[in-house]
Amino acid sequence: MNKVWLITGAGSGIGTGTAKAALQAGDRVVATGRNLDKVRNALRDVASENLAFVQLDVADEVQAKTAVEEAVKRFGRIDVLVNNAGYSLLGNFEEMTTAEIERQFATNFYGVVYVMRAVLPVMRQQRSGHIINISSVAGVVGFKHCAAYAASKFALEGISLSVAVEVEGFGIKMTVVEPGFFRTDLLDSQNVRWPSNAIEDYAAEGNVQETWSVYNGTQQGDPAKLGDALVKIAGMENPPKLFIAGSDAIAAIAPAVEERLQAMRANEELSKSTDGSF
Repeated sequence: MNKVWLITGAGSGIGTGTAKAALQAGDRVVATGRNLDKVRNALRDVASENLAFVQLDVADEVQAKTAVEEAVKRFGRIDVLVNNAGYSLLGNFEEMTTAEIERQFATNFYGVVYVMRAVLPVMRQQRSGHIINISSVAGVVGFKHCAAYAASKFALEGISLSVAVEVEGFGIKMTVVEPGFFRTDLLDSQNVRWPSNAIEDYAAEGNVQETWSVYNGTQQGDPAKLGDALVKIAGMENPPKLFIAGSDAIAAIAPAVEERLQAMRANEELSKSTDGSF
């Protein structure tokens, strides 16, 4: 059976790649974004009756509910939700304001919360569905200059894996995707945000913006190929709960996981010593 996809942040990168891959597979797609002109332009070469455009700023809970209602009104159901919308706040933690960190979470974390809360009743009624949440290698590994972004992605992974257990009895599946560096707009000057404060002690390390900007457009990951992979995952009877995307992500995550295992083994007896006596 052909699927109905609801994709956030469909105007570029992984969102666009996934929308095109789903349409190529014969599925129907509701492509959303804050700027619908940008979404339409990104998908101008695949316009079809299987494609609908819906306005959605994921940080707006009311818009999330309305977008889901529009998707159901247009295609009757939602089989796959891809929570892809997000941006990056990059810089030294001390130089970030609380408001800047809160805005990062408003989109990257609460945006996912709002859309999932709007979609889950639909999927529960259907007794089927698949939620694919786009995290990051930064949701597993801490990186310099990524404190706020990584924190939002760690939080995304925590809520995804927890909700997965709660809804699996309704036939709803969950996959968290951990991409490495992909050629998306994440580091584009119009999307990335930099801290508004400057602390002299950090100046000796160099300019954070210059450090990260050089990677924009040169990342090895191909969003179109990741879109193809997500279509394959959505078609699996037993899809993975975690999907690491890209050889660079594997290279970063594998040693980080092994380091945790080594720390656990090295302190196993000390850990057991904290058990209570009954």
